[in-house]
Amino acid sequence: MAAHRKPRRRSVGGSTARTAWTIALAGAATATGFDGTGHAEPQLTPAQVKAKVDKLYHEAEVATEKYNGAKEKADAAEQRISALQDEAARKTEKLNSEREALGSMAAAQYRDGGVDPALQLALSNDPDRYLDGAEFAERAGNRQAASVASVRRQLREIEQLRGAARIELTSLQSRQAELQRHRETITGKLDAARTLLAQLTAEERARLQSANGGTDRAARSSTDTRDALTTPGSATTQAPNARAASAISYAYSKLGSPYVWGATGPNAFDCSGLTQAAYRSAGLSLPRTTYAQIDAGRRVSRSELLPGDLVFFYSGISHVGLYIGNGQMIHAPNPSAPVRVAPLDEMPFAGATRVV
Repeated sequence: MAAHRKPRRRSVGGSTARTAWTIALAGAATATGFDGTGHAEPQLTPAQVKAKVDKLYHEAEVATEKYNGAKEKADAAEQRISALQDEAARKTEKLNSEREALGSMAAAQYRDGGVDPALQLALSNDPDRYLDGAEFAERAGNRQAASVASVRRQLREIEQLRGAARIELTSLQSRQAELQRHRETITGKLDAARTLLAQLTAEERARLQSANGGTDRAARSSTDTRDALTTPGSATTQAPNARAASAISYAYSKLGSPYVWGATGPNAFDCSGLTQAAYRSAGLSLPRTTYAQIDAGRRVSRSELLPGDLVFFYSGISHVGLYIGNGQMIHAPNPSAPVRVAPLDEMPFAGATRVV
């Protein structure tokens, strides 16, 4: 009897599987160009590189301002811890002195043997002198009780100081962790920007730096224009007061200084570090961050701007410059360009503050 084979059952998903396999082969063929070599990512144009790099620089600057704020709080916590430790040390020194005095008093009583006062009076050859001594002893006892109470109070105060220091230390450790997170974000963004720039030729990088920095354009311009960009000129005379004029002069003196995130001078700056240093030179203390500096004075509209005003950019208030008149400012842009003169329209304007 002939054996009958069952017909092979067709897989329900067979057609789908074959289709997926065909697509995969086609994708592989496209990726290799049928010659076994893979195609790299499409080469970015210099304009695309510039756009990506500018975005990375802005994101790094946002992280930089957060870093600056966290560092300011960490520094303040360190100062508070130091002050608490100093105060605790002073109180401990005073406490030890009072403890020594109490110890001396206790030793003297022990040497006296604690003889009953009535018996001492009976045995005394000079009752009047003894009575005077007993009165002195009573006063000494009162002082002793006060000293004991003082020691107890100081012990409580020292423990409170140590508790406050422990709280500040916890806060400091949290700030330090925050600093590390922001530092990693900043360095990651800047490394990504450097990687993108490395894709360009030397000539393309030079053109990009010229477009970003503005210093080459100034060098190629007329002598009068170059002088206007590198000397205060009328900016200081138009300033509303001497402090604003002094801040402007300082900013002009720092033209060409490199941008370094977290730097406040005297040889390198980030954006808020430059404005802080400029007004510090004029005797005015500004907060460290852009988002705090905008609240450090009176808000003014763009039409009201005077030389010396702080001008802010982007919706998150992540960049600041020092206005010098004629629609221009001095600012520390980003790692691709040094401290320079630039138009306000270079970035999205967010507001302005007059701090003096």
